[in-house]
Amino acid sequence: MIETNKTTQHKIILNIIIVLLLAFTAIQLYGIFSSPSAAVSPKRPNAIDSVQTQIQINVLNGCGMNGVGITMTKFCRNLGYDVVEMGNYKSFDVEETMVIDRSGKMETAKHLAELIGISPKNVVQQFSSEHMVAASVVIGKDFKKLRPWNK
Repeated sequence: MIETNKTTQHKIILNIIIVLLLAFTAIQLYGIFSSPSAAVSPKRPNAIDSVQTQIQINVLNGCGMNGVGITMTKFCRNLGYDVVEMGNYKSFDVEETMVIDRSGKMETAKHLAELIGISPKNVVQQFSSEHMVAASVVIGKDFKKLRPWNK
């Protein structure tokens, strides 16, 4: 008689554990397959297409004019980009401003170029272990034609 009660108790405990595991699995599946996009607020007009993280870029002076890096940095930060470095390009004889894609996401680099006013033909891909940014903006001698200088 005592042995039958223990067996019954074990079966009840086992059934409770199975029900709890099924409930846990159902909650996990609901979380995976429910659409979180309905809860996300609409994008700002110039919002960057990323998973709510800022894209890190650097701004490089390729024309030799003082102050162009600061102007471009402020403009890009206002667009929502994270400018982590500002400096000089390897030379000051860059004729046309360009965006260098360093992450393999060419569409992201083209979007940045469009926002700045750079022609899509001036977006190039160049990978380097020296650069830890998604893209580089190299300011050329044509900088006065770009949006940061023509607001």
